[in-house]
Order: sequence, then C-alpha cells, then structure tokens
Amino acid sequence: MAERIAGPEIERLIQLLARLPGLGPRSARRAALHLIRKREELLSPLADAMRVAHDRIVVCTDCGNIDTSNPCAVCCDPRRDPTILLVVETVADLWALERVGAMRARYHVLGGALSPLDGVGPKELNLERLPIRVEADGVREVIIAVNATVDGQTTAHYITDLLTHLEVKVTRLAHGVPVGGELDYLDEGTLSAAIRQRTVF
Repeated sequence: MAERIAGPEIERLIQLLARLPGLGPRSARRAALHLIRKREELLSPLADAMRVAHDRIVVCTDCGNIDTSNPCAVCCDPRRDPTILLVVETVADLWALERVGAMRARYHVLGGALSPLDGVGPKELNLERLPIRVEADGVREVIIAVNATVDGQTTAHYITDLLTHLEVKVTRLAHGVPVGGELDYLDEGTLSAAIRQRTVF
C-alpha cells in the first residue's frame, strides 16, 4: 500500500479533479500541483468562480439549457425564430451548434438519449414537454439534432412517433461525408449514410 504523500485536503482536490472527463489520476495530480503553484492566479479565482456557479446556475424550465437566469438567454432572445425547434441530447450539443452559428432557432435539451440497456427510458428524459412546447409555441419545424449512434437513432424514431399527431415538419441533421473528408479514411457507417442521403448536384 502506497504511503500518503500529501495532506487530506490536497488528496481530496486530486480525487475530485480525477472525476472530470479526460482527467485520470496522473493528470489530476498534475492539475492539482499546477493550481497550487498558481494559487493566487488560478486556485483562488477558480474556487470563487465555482462557488458562484454553484449558487447561481439553474436549469431553464423552458428548454433544459443551463444559465444564471430562468428562462435562459437563448429562450429570451427575440432574434430567434420561435417556429423552429432544435432537439439536442445535451447542453454540450447545444453549445456546439451555437458555436457554428448556422441557425437562430430555439432549443429543446433532452438530457441524454434513450438507452434501454442503461435503464434510460422516456421518463428519464425531457420528452414529455416536447409536444406541449410544439403545440403551445406554434412550432412549424422540429429539427432532430441527436448523435448518430444506435441510442441517438432510437431517440430520433421515438420523437418522430411522439409528434405524429401534430401538424409539424420533423427533420433531422444530415449524416455523411464531412467537409474536407477523404472517402478512403471514412468508416463504413459514414459512407453508407452518405450514399443513402445523397442529394441532387
């Protein structure tokens, strides 16, 4: 059994950092040491920022985004088209689409994807409010922007069935050859999707 080489406070910091995505025990130790070395520049401001985030961040009751206000800034933005609703799995997906800036639409964050094997059913996701929002807000198009995984496909089919009784156009993001992609380097699934979803030139 390895001896403890730091106090419990430092060990706790390392353990918590190791829980972050992409950080294992070694990376967490390096990050902790860096934060401690830069205590005034990094550790103190980070601790303050995390305390403020913990106290002020809320989940938007309209769309499921996270922000410091409810409704969130996206839902309150008058420049967005309220008749288009982008359905995404997570807030990270919402942020990714916002970085691109290709659409000024509203969002609906599911909080994950349907995955029966992992015990994630419709009740575990933000699905119940979707048809209510579509009807109440006069949505004309729902764009299903879920991941191109088995769980994502299952979720997309479920959403399509959920909205069949409403007069709304349901579309989904195209899947296929990425911009700048070379065919020789693409996997079979991507190539198959690209062929199935081919468009007129």
